[in-house]
Amino acid sequence: MLNPHFDNRFVRDLPGDPDLAPGIRQVHGAAYSRVQPTPVAAPRLLAHSVDMARRLGFTETDVASPEFARVFGGNALLPGMEPFSANYGGHQFGTWAGQLGDGRAITLGEMINAAGERWELQLKGAGLTPYSRNADGRAVLRSSVREFLCSEAMHHLGVPTTRALSLVGTGESVERDMFYDGHPEMEPGAVVCRVAPSFIRFGNFELPASRNDAELLRQLADFCIRRDFPHLRGRGQPLYADWFAEVCERTAVMVAHWIRVGFVHGVMNTDNMSILGLTIDYGPYGWIDNFDPGWTPNTTDRHQRRYRYGQQPQVAYWNLGRLAGSLSLLFDDVTPLQDGLRRFVSRYMEADRANTAGKLGLDECRDDDTALMQSLQALMTDGEIDMTLFFRGLAAVDASAPDFERLDEAFYDPERREAVEPALREWFARYHARLSRQDLPEDVRRARMDAANPRYVLRNYLAQEAIDRATQGDMDGVTELLEVMRRPYEDQPGREAYARRRPDWARERAGCSMLSCSS
Repeated sequence: MLNPHFDNRFVRDLPGDPDLAPGIRQVHGAAYSRVQPTPVAAPRLLAHSVDMARRLGFTETDVASPEFARVFGGNALLPGMEPFSANYGGHQFGTWAGQLGDGRAITLGEMINAAGERWELQLKGAGLTPYSRNADGRAVLRSSVREFLCSEAMHHLGVPTTRALSLVGTGESVERDMFYDGHPEMEPGAVVCRVAPSFIRFGNFELPASRNDAELLRQLADFCIRRDFPHLRGRGQPLYADWFAEVCERTAVMVAHWIRVGFVHGVMNTDNMSILGLTIDYGPYGWIDNFDPGWTPNTTDRHQRRYRYGQQPQVAYWNLGRLAGSLSLLFDDVTPLQDGLRRFVSRYMEADRANTAGKLGLDECRDDDTALMQSLQALMTDGEIDMTLFFRGLAAVDASAPDFERLDEAFYDPERREAVEPALREWFARYHARLSRQDLPEDVRRARMDAANPRYVLRNYLAQEAIDRATQGDMDGVTELLEVMRRPYEDQPGREAYARRRPDWARERAGCSMLSCSS
């Protein structure tokens, strides 16, 4: 029987919206609105994360029960749950958007597991909230599958992220215009239960600051430090400075991991930035196939390319600047906030150098190793070389006499391969010289490279194939893909198909290369 323990500090310690009536509205002076999930016609569990269920204390019997599907489909509450939707604002594509809030997300409560860990359980697609604006508060199966799979795949890649517990079909259809081109379609609906220690975002602080509500801003900051950063000690501005600096460092580490594995978030708006430095809100994300710093999976961003792969560190810094501007209401002097931003730069550079050492199998990243990596990335761009396949295969190449047949699968275009091969051989000569200057056993070097360079990543075409099967009622594609992504750094005999480069048919197909914010 489902009987978890809840300790709902967010709604207990922070001011809420006094208006309990339904309806979309501007909410002032409150961190959240109480709201009930809207029941669905026929909740049915489609998939779940065994890892996350076990961590939360749910047994397989619990998960298989009809009650589990009802609760995590939005049709029932467990004792102790106090559902709410959070109130926040944000900068979207560089422009202040005002109040945004949880438009289709409803937090059920803060669960405490047997180990004493706090986990916020949040349903995405559970119905209307005061922050739904012109939307219906629902989610479709394809976007829900993508969020469910990516949350777990990123965790197993070692990237700081929110998690996913379950994927529940609703038995209802939802109308969506996937590319906002005036051609909506009816699609199957679903609800994802996503899980994190906290879903507080930069935008939670931006909104009260934009309204000059210093009291609510201070309450939020004090609460966030007390609940989510309990290791920090102090009072007043020095405490806030230490907190902001840690947020900056966590954000730097997160983005450095994105760059390491080739992940592109797609919508790095400030309302999609976690205060804990977790990857949050999986919409039009993607993984780099052929290495291209200018690539973005987001069709909404296809002209500006603000959130392209290679610019993510700069965008993260810009977003932290917006957070700093909001928190400045709590400071007499902005110098500590500027110091925090510098901490982002130094921590990101440190993490990026560690990425270089790991991906190339170096004992450390010396001064000229950054240039060695940059020159390789330029060749990968010119040669249309697959990022994941090349770096994973690099460990098996003899740098003194490189056999490019070991890297065959990484090349997309034979003509571009032929054009870049002479320069690539010159690069290998430099790489061999660098390896010769370190005392690192070959087996250790290869192990380090395999630990930094995944064999499997959640390429968009793989996710789309699973979605296509799920839409036809076959969930095996989702569960198989989830199982592969649980061990992304291991060679998995019999699953080589999941480690192949993007096929030609997926180059321009919707869902594989073109994604919108409703994807």
